[in-house]
Amino acid sequence: MSEQQVSDFYSQQPLPNDLGRVHFIGAGGAGMSGIARLFAEKGCVVSGSDRSDSDNLRAVEAAGATVWVGHDAAHVHAADTVVVTSAVHLDNPELQEAASRGVRILHRSQALAWLTRGHRTIAVAGAHGKSTSTGMLITALQVLGHDPSFVNGAIISQLGTNAHLGTDDLFVIEADESDGSFLRYATEGVLITNIDTEHLDHYGNAAAIEEAFVTFAATAQRFAVVNGSDPLTRSILPRLSAAARRLVTFGDAGDGNDVELVSFTAAGWHSHIEVARHGAASVDDEVELIGRHNAVNAIGVATVLAELGFDFAEALLAAGRYRGTARRFDRQGEIRGVTVVDDYAHHPTEVAAVLRAARELVGAHRVIAIFEPHLFSRTRDHAREFVEVFEQWADLVEVVDICAARETPIPGITAAWMAEQARGDGVRYAPSWDAAVDAVVATAQPGDVVLTLGVQIYGILPRLMERLHG
Repeated sequence: MSEQQVSDFYSQQPLPNDLGRVHFIGAGGAGMSGIARLFAEKGCVVSGSDRSDSDNLRAVEAAGATVWVGHDAAHVHAADTVVVTSAVHLDNPELQEAASRGVRILHRSQALAWLTRGHRTIAVAGAHGKSTSTGMLITALQVLGHDPSFVNGAIISQLGTNAHLGTDDLFVIEADESDGSFLRYATEGVLITNIDTEHLDHYGNAAAIEEAFVTFAATAQRFAVVNGSDPLTRSILPRLSAAARRLVTFGDAGDGNDVELVSFTAAGWHSHIEVARHGAASVDDEVELIGRHNAVNAIGVATVLAELGFDFAEALLAAGRYRGTARRFDRQGEIRGVTVVDDYAHHPTEVAAVLRAARELVGAHRVIAIFEPHLFSRTRDHAREFVEVFEQWADLVEVVDICAARETPIPGITAAWMAEQARGDGVRYAPSWDAAVDAVVATAQPGDVVLTLGVQIYGILPRLMERLHG
């Protein structure tokens, strides 16, 4: 179906104060579950369904909603409003029933925008690091004594949730750029972590992606904070500056940013950073963060907080106390001296950041990874980039079969084909998850870090941990 056919389902009218009984199709999704829970907590009558059961779906039920596993047209018979995501196919029986009955249909972003009404909204967007930066901004505000409302795309480890109705007037959201829906929010400020040529199935070309981020910066009523060292973001800084009411850049020293990371030193599970701000004293501090990329994220978050009126040094220290987002450099434990870490990374830029952080952590020891490619198209388009990242930052990578997700196989594009792109024997194809575990267990030594990288590879963790125990 075309983008126009999809958008034609969504209500184009101003949203009423009362949406009536609200049904969520795909209520177990990472973002949808949080939104559905907040609707229930606000006193709305909520129902939801998903194709499979999950902890997220049960959390929606625990908030007071009626939930079903599986999709059925009967689920929407009592609904006044139906909320969907771009991932819901147009042949979904609940969506088809709602459309045929003339029920109000909202995109997930419209429902989230409804929740944020009357709040000072801060939206975080970017190809990589937005869930981490959103979670870091939320927890920093809490450390600074505030109680913001929020919806994040992943569970915030130290809070155990991805959504909350706070008592403050601030509302922090992760804004999804994948389908252009991040342009639907009325914001006070925005944070752009970076831009990449992802989601071409929606945008068509890189120029359209760039234009969307320029528009995103223009939506902010007060300020846009952007990573001025990210190559693609940097290339459109003049356009971002012209669009934003106030543009503040952060990033590496030497790139002309307003806020600069002067130095970064890994110190085990902590880091030492020095940050310089134009016209202000430098800040020299120890933070509870792993990896240089997270130090840059913290600087971006502290810059947003400074724009909101907080002291920058206190804001940076608060951001530095962030303990992570579920499945983002998520430490699973240490077994016989081997540290196991799980991460959602599935794009070359993300994988490079995670492996580099692991390399900084292990020192003279080794970085070993099990990588699950995500999507045949991404594997086809980025295979050589992935291999170059593996060869630069890892000692051994076992590549397992591709997670197809929504795609059908592409002839010749396999995990084995990806591994064959490597020049040495440090990148290998594992024909099964068990084979990958066997290879890792036979190789790992005390002091090494073993990482699982990918969207669904976390399912390998129980057998990996059990085998490492011996």
